[in-house]
Amino acid sequence: MPCRSTGYDRYLQRGEAGLQDRSPKPRHVWNRVPDEVKRKVVDFALKETELSPRELAVTFTDQERYFVSESTVYRVLKAHDLITSPAFIVLKAADEFQHKTTAINQLPLSSPQAATAGQRANRLHLHQGARLGLVLFQHGPR
Repeated sequence: MPCRSTGYDRYLQRGEAGLQDRSPKPRHVWNRVPDEVKRKVVDFALKETELSPRELAVTFTDQERYFVSESTVYRVLKAHDLITSPAFIVLKAADEFQHKTTAINQLPLSSPQAATAGQRANRLHLHQGARLGLVLFQHGPR
């Protein structure tokens, strides 16, 4: 039952129907993407099949002047079964190194013998096109 002043005002406006309990949920969600925009995203994704959800979101926002996030694009495409499997190969860990070292200057960067940053940098030999990862060392509690 509504409070007295609100209930009385509603009674004056709508009669007995104004005194009925109403649902407390909002009539609409303020940040819901309209169905028309979802259809545009799906159509856009079907035209641009090579783009990832992130690239689709950026390109869609630029071309349509309507902001959609990467996660929104992903959810819309997933709901329409348009998300494909990732375009990368998962590598499994091996029991031993594929390319074993034969000399001291070929020690891996994570070895305890590579004590200083300068020594580790001197042992870094990369072939052209190689990718470099970051390894952080922790030498005990601080």
